[in-house]
Amino acid sequence: MALAVRTAAWWARLPSSRLPAAPLCLPPWLPAACGRPYSSSGKEKLDMSTYPVESIRNFSIIAHVDHGKSTLADRLLEITGTIAKTDRNKQVLDKLQVERERGITVKAQSASLFYSHEGVNYLLNLIDTPGHVDFSYEVSRSLSACQGVILVVDANEGIQAQTVANFYLAFEAQLAIIPVINKIDLKNADPERVEKQIEKLFDIPIHECVRISAKQGTNVEKVLQKVIEKIPPPQCNTADPLKALVFDSTFDHYRGVIANIALFGGEIQKGHKIVSAYTKKRYEVNEVGILTPNEQPTHKLYAGQVGYLVAGMKEVTEAQIGDTLFLYKQPVEPLPGFKSAKPMVFAGMYPVDQTEYNNLKSALERLTLNDSSVTVHRDSSLALGAGWRLGFLGLLHMEVFNQRLEQEYNTSVILTAPTVPYKAVLSSAKLIKEYGKAEITIINPAQFPDKLSVSEYLEPTVLGTIVTPQEYIGKIIVLCQDRRAVQKDMLYIDEHRVMLKYLFPLNEIVVDFYDALKSLSSGYASFDYEDAGYQAADLIKMDILLNGNPVEELATIIH
Repeated sequence: MALAVRTAAWWARLPSSRLPAAPLCLPPWLPAACGRPYSSSGKEKLDMSTYPVESIRNFSIIAHVDHGKSTLADRLLEITGTIAKTDRNKQVLDKLQVERERGITVKAQSASLFYSHEGVNYLLNLIDTPGHVDFSYEVSRSLSACQGVILVVDANEGIQAQTVANFYLAFEAQLAIIPVINKIDLKNADPERVEKQIEKLFDIPIHECVRISAKQGTNVEKVLQKVIEKIPPPQCNTADPLKALVFDSTFDHYRGVIANIALFGGEIQKGHKIVSAYTKKRYEVNEVGILTPNEQPTHKLYAGQVGYLVAGMKEVTEAQIGDTLFLYKQPVEPLPGFKSAKPMVFAGMYPVDQTEYNNLKSALERLTLNDSSVTVHRDSSLALGAGWRLGFLGLLHMEVFNQRLEQEYNTSVILTAPTVPYKAVLSSAKLIKEYGKAEITIINPAQFPDKLSVSEYLEPTVLGTIVTPQEYIGKIIVLCQDRRAVQKDMLYIDEHRVMLKYLFPLNEIVVDFYDALKSLSSGYASFDYEDAGYQAADLIKMDILLNGNPVEELATIIH
């Protein structure tokens, strides 16, 4: 303000002959620029009331890793004029450095597209999702904000393990499914074969499949028309009280927490007083808007729309993913939220230097807001000092999390060898009294109880799905038997590809199974797994001694 006053005083002292004849555009830090209403982001606020619920479509793109989801998203953004057409549009929605380096999607991203079809203006909310098994939690969260999905299948590779898993996620959520066969421009593409696979496995008629090349833009317009025709509008009403689902969140150093919300009723605007169903805290809304894919402020958001909200949440724990927001003094029944993610792999994380402990603690808090599927427990060790025991959804998830800590928060850490969560049924009355229960979960090998005080040990199991060309079946069956797996099912998808289902002990697949499978099958086999509970096992703790002394950080549990 003082700067504005000083500038005005400076203009006042100028002789009239020195003043410019044309009206001057004042710099953006002054209250008004060229008579335009001032907006914090320098953008005009959009009026979203012109999009009633009937003309809204919320959809996700799901597929196996590397089948072209992000490329299709780029083309959809270009066709609808959301981004300008340039050769540089590659993985526009993959904003993280780690995503661009690895060429994979790690974080689901949303964007609002405006599209006119047969004289009606539609608002299409697109969510691009990851394809790797470790990030299936991101996919299930994204589907909660949608009414339909585009299921992308590579015309060259055909249906793979994660295609099957993602199809069933969408099927169980009762969403409309549009099958799209991508990469028809490749010389080995065989769309007829893929259409037959889709019909056999998913019971979707061949004539419903859309053949496209996302890279070249062939037929992509037809996908948008299918989205409008096949996917129903959201079932909600602007006249109802406000009900908003928080399905994602990010942290901004200046504005605090930015929550991504899907509105299932009512409307929301700046100045509204809202309450979180989870924390019961009250907030005042500072800004609402849509993502195009960058933030674009709007006057209001209405039922059925997807956007973001800034409401002065300063603590990272305040924006719980799956939370319901409602207006103050107008409580509503909270939305069902999400099943919390179940960590499959645990590892100890310690700062390289103990003086960095507090920096690492705040970096962990911010990153776990961004990635709510990581669980954090305080831990300490004699050799490495104070640290944490973190739970991840898989090994790639652990690597990506570690890489993001280094790149986004400039911290370096020591990670211990990954282990899986075991259980022990205690037989000693003294231990049962100490723990307060007879069955305990062990996430740190150092706390593995002695055999004398335990009636049985339990290890976690998973139901694994392997899709492979038939010539590799023999090698893969041997690999699975080496890993103590039990075959549950075997199905020929077509004359070339087979789907195998095995029950695996989780610790046998967690470290290097995926790499071994890929090298045995020349990279053609794909793998996906889901939790299958616990089974009794004969387990033992293996200590490693240094100079005759056991080092607990190196201890592992083996069969």
